[in-house]
Amino acid sequence: MDARLDLFTNPVLGKFIKHLNTAARGAMDAGVPLSTLELLELRVSQINGCAVCVDMHSKDAAHHGETAVRINLVAVWREATVFTEEERAALALAEAGTRIADAAGGVPDDVWQTAAKYYTEEQLGALVAAIAGINTWNRINVITQQPAGDYVPGQWG
Repeated sequence: MDARLDLFTNPVLGKFIKHLNTAARGAMDAGVPLSTLELLELRVSQINGCAVCVDMHSKDAAHHGETAVRINLVAVWREATVFTEEERAALALAEAGTRIADAAGGVPDDVWQTAAKYYTEEQLGALVAAIAGINTWNRINVITQQPAGDYVPGQWG
């Protein structure tokens, strides 16, 4: 499969991606565990069918010490016993924030309130930013048909 556009040499997308990456770094500094962010990004990418992001975030999660069991079970996290209540709250928020068209009014109050039990206001902002960011990446990659499978952890930063 060949990509429709080269994301990094396209003048418009190249600038957009630079700003997107800068914005994403702020979410990393708010105290949400890296493992939670990786699992969240993996789950959103699964929902959106973004092969390149599923490849990247499953490999990055493993590279940062995440177990194969948890990586494999994130697709069915509700039925799995290997996730903490905090992680479940983040995953529920990620799913609701990704599927905003599925619920009248967007993210249900109970999903937000559960996340707010476990995360500070700064951390909630980081979760929202991470959810918005990975959804943006998913859409860029799916629209331009970026191929997956060759990602090496650390190659993009």
